Amino acid sequence: MKLATLKNGTRDGKLVIVSRDLTRCTDASFLVPTLQAALDDWARIAPHLASLAESLEIGAVPSTRFHEHDAHSPLPRAYQWADGSAYVNHVELVRKARGAEMPESFWTDPLMYQGGSDSFLGPRDPIPLVDETWGVDLEGEVAVIVGDVPLGATVDAARGAIRLIVLVNDVSLRGLTPNELAKGFGFFQSKPSSAFSPVTVTPDELGDAWDGGKVHLPLSVDLNGKPFGRANAGVDMTFDFPRLIVHAAKTRPLCAGSIIGSGTVSNKLDGGPGKPVAEGGAGYSCIAEIRMIEQIASGEPRTPFLKAGDTVRIEMKDKAGHSIFGAIEQAVEKV
Repeated sequence: MKLATLKNGTRDGKLVIVSRDLTRCTDASFLVPTLQAALDDWARIAPHLASLAESLEIGAVPSTRFHEHDAHSPLPRAYQWADGSAYVNHVELVRKARGAEMPESFWTDPLMYQGGSDSFLGPRDPIPLVDETWGVDLEGEVAVIVGDVPLGATVDAARGAIRLIVLVNDVSLRGLTPNELAKGFGFFQSKPSSAFSPVTVTPDELGDAWDGGKVHLPLSVDLNGKPFGRANAGVDMTFDFPRLIVHAAKTRPLCAGSIIGSGTVSNKLDGGPGKPVAEGGAGYSCIAEIRMIEQIASGEPRTPFLKAGDTVRIEMKDKAGHSIFGAIEQAVEKV
């Protein structure tokens, strides 16, 4: 089934079921008011939501037109947003661009940071630009939303805890990152509010594109209306979602509604850095990656970070070309 949260003037919005073709929705708030409330009581509520979803498909319940611009992030706020870096190719490029060797442990032990989860951006909300020197960047990712995960969870338990899948624009401020990391205490100011797709889906909606740990479909990233990235989320993913969940739960339990991100989706090309879409490659899911490749190739980056008026669109389509999650579509807006 497909779920969304509509903006209704409250902090947490109203839960709706969305049709598979993303054209219609029906109110689910009479069953449970919010997505977080549904996740808190998933075993009891999920069958009722699934039944309502089937009724929507056959026209057996009242419905209204679903407008993606009315949607908030499926979870407008979450108890936890932990973002991994599952595509080690991306990490390798970052370090190579600054002449640093990559520790061998990066291939066996995931990187992860805890982001701010108290105020997510809606999928059509603008990306705020405070200072252009901060280096505003997009990051196209996939994430999972989990149920309760016990401390020290096994891979099987982690896989069984995956409730929903969603797309992410993990907005980053690259100009602030070096000084923060130099302090040895992780990201904070350089990771502002992220945005999530209008719709979140249960894994079964992906069919054979979901193998229990990865989504085997291209992630489309457009910048100013032109193809920027078409990397396949199931390729070059060193750590799948169950492995990322196990890492997050090593020393603490995860509560229902925690979001675990994949990190920037990144594909290699013939064992080396990728190429732009215009040159026949899979492109990039963030600006930093193409800047790294430019740095390695010519000694300096050429592609600018986002500026006021730029637009970003992130979407994933099934094998028939139909949008699965709706689109994150954001303009950069000076504040």
